[in-house]
Amino acid sequence: MQGNDATRLLGDHGHMKSIRTIFLVASSIVCAQIACAPALAADVENGLKLSKQWCAACHVVASDQKSASVDVPTFADVARRKTEKKPLAAFLAEPHGKMPNMSLSRSEIDDIVAYIRSLGPAADDPAEPRKPPELPKNG
Repeated sequence: MQGNDATRLLGDHGHMKSIRTIFLVASSIVCAQIACAPALAADVENGLKLSKQWCAACHVVASDQKSASVDVPTFADVARRKTEKKPLAAFLAEPHGKMPNMSLSRSEIDDIVAYIRSLGPAADDPAEPRKPPELPKNG
């Protein structure tokens, strides 16, 4: 059977099936990328920068910091608590206690959360802690 005969027998159905398959695969890829976008968007380095700018007056946020308030946890302490992303982000969005409302954007909150979590146990192996920088103790 020649190509023209096959086209006549199948009509456009074979061609449309290929286009539909390509469309479904492309749609799946786009949806997967959109679903992963928040996780991929978090920037640990920017989180460190924002932490030094907004949080270091009270918290020890990095190993090069010399002092902070006495009665607040260091970021390394927060990270060791294995805090999930959503509750930590919610806490930063709606600060409590003496913590000022910094009006951080969603992206900035995600970056700070990513930085804090980078100081804690590795996400892929909860039993294997990452080596956080040596942080001075409060008080």
